Amino acid sequence: MSISKDKILIIQTAFIGDVILATVVIESLFDKYPSAKIDMLVRKGNENLLTDHPKLNKVIIWDKKNRKLKNQFEIIKNLRKEKYDIVVNLQRFLSSGIFTLFSGAKITIGFDKNPLSFAFKYSLPHKIEDGVHETDRNLSLMSPLFKVQDTRMKLYPSDNDYQNVTKYKEKPYIVIAPTSVWYTKQFPENKWIEFIDNITLDYNIYLIGGPDDYSKIEVIISKSRNINCINLSGKLNFLESTALMRDAKMNYVNDSAPMHMASAVNAPTTAIYCSTVPEFGFGPKADNSFIVEVQEKLECRSCGLHGHNKCKEGHFDCANKIKVEQLISTLL
Repeated sequence: MSISKDKILIIQTAFIGDVILATVVIESLFDKYPSAKIDMLVRKGNENLLTDHPKLNKVIIWDKKNRKLKNQFEIIKNLRKEKYDIVVNLQRFLSSGIFTLFSGAKITIGFDKNPLSFAFKYSLPHKIEDGVHETDRNLSLMSPLFKVQDTRMKLYPSDNDYQNVTKYKEKPYIVIAPTSVWYTKQFPENKWIEFIDNITLDYNIYLIGGPDDYSKIEVIISKSRNINCINLSGKLNFLESTALMRDAKMNYVNDSAPMHMASAVNAPTTAIYCSTVPEFGFGPKADNSFIVEVQEKLECRSCGLHGHNKCKEGHFDCANKIKVEQLISTLL
């Protein structure tokens, strides 16, 4: 089809992992339209993932916690001034549909699960149950514009980001991201400790997370016998953490954002699934990646697309019955 493609906006105002999964769309659009100005709209806090991104013109930040509606109206006003040719909306909630429709873009594309999708120029299906990876679902939104090619998600740590973590790379190491916002997505504390205690002293062990994770990680370290554990929670930004993960012997992660961070630099990944399952389409995409999950068939698993604050059955067997040997085997 013949369309103007001078200015393009991508919308993904959900969480950290969702923004990383959306980077396949940046890559795909840039490859097809290298002279276009590509902007991206994200929620406040996630913009640091895209610092100095070489394929983005600018990042637009929506503060959803402070004066949410006022900020939304301001952004809409600014979007209209930009006169975008194409808006690609990866979010499936009403607010992103409002941004899309009021942008004034000539071509609007999004998923049919968005409440305002009936008004998009192109609306495409988003099916969790089909086992397709989320990156491929995201790339399907390109189909009205051009033939879609297989594309990797990518983050771009800067030279400074890599330099800032060089001191941690003097000896072989593994990276562990032990926490999750959701309890039932999180490999249990005692299991992490057991795993860490079985890691040889040949490796340094870096535990990463946000500032709010520091105390939880300190508990894991304090209860472990391994003297090579270092708590980097809150000490590295997103891109520095990603730069550290890239050269790890192995990265151990829950079904959460750090898994996608590792995939975005093609870093070795062991993804641990507790209440969720990789068939939802959010698994690791690194070339050297492993899935660890309970080997026993559990009638209660999965108990939902997202995690929960507690196990509804009270036993949390989907996590507790995972054997630590399953994790150790991916390091050999």
